[in-house]
Amino acid sequence: MRLSDLQSKDVIDMLTGEKIGNVVDAEISNETGNILKLVIYGKKGFINVLRGSEEVTINWSQIKKIGADVILVSRNL
Repeated sequence: MRLSDLQSKDVIDMLTGEKIGNVVDAEISNETGNILKLVIYGKKGFINVLRGSEEVTINWSQIKKIGADVILVSRNL
C-alpha cells in the first residue's frame, strides 16, 4: 500500500464515529522504514476556514482497520 492510497480515505474514530479528517503525510522510521504516525488534516468546515484547520497525528498502533474507503482508529488507548 502506498501513502497516496491512504490519502484518499477518511479517518474515522471508531469509538465516536467522528470523522477526524484525511491523511496528508506520514512519519517514517529512519531505521526500519516503517510508518510510525499518520498526519491527519482536520475536518473542513466554515468555522475551520476562519480559524485554520488543525493537524492531528495518529500513532500506527492506534489504527485498527484500513478498509476500502475509511481508516478506523481508536484515539483512546
